[in-house]
Amino acid sequence: MPVQRLNHAVLYVRDVERSVTFYREALGFEVVMGMRGAAFLQASGSTNDHDLGLFEIGAQAAPSRAGRGSVGLYHLAWEVDTLDELERIATKLGELGALVGASDHATTKALYAQDPDGLEFEVSWLVPAALLTEELLTARTTIRPLDLAADRQRYGGQTRGGVGVSIPA
Repeated sequence: MPVQRLNHAVLYVRDVERSVTFYREALGFEVVMGMRGAAFLQASGSTNDHDLGLFEIGAQAAPSRAGRGSVGLYHLAWEVDTLDELERIATKLGELGALVGASDHATTKALYAQDPDGLEFEVSWLVPAALLTEELLTARTTIRPLDLAADRQRYGGQTRGGVGVSIPA
């Protein structure tokens, strides 16, 4: 049986409470279980037991060198249902000083941000499979600046994205 999707991620962080506060404010995650030096969070629209685990390793921890001299994870990506939600999160990430990029990958509209420990993550909206065109599928290899206003006009702010679907069946 093939893998279906990522169920959860676990991150090592310097300060678990600081990270909980960030993920709560930035993405609306809520703590479903915690213990000394650890927290397990769930996204508001999730049915997972938890979506994110955080383990504290202390303020002395060095920054991640992944991609800058060592192997390691580049980023995690979470999907949102609508472009309106992507825009709301873009505003919130901007307010928190966490937004580091925004890209249009044709079939995926993506925000890139960093948490308080500099760990990068993506928040994306996927074009619904029924709206994918040959032009969009061909353009997937080209990265352009994200224009949420134009995308909302083209697809509608409340159009439910292709959650978990990036190419037609």
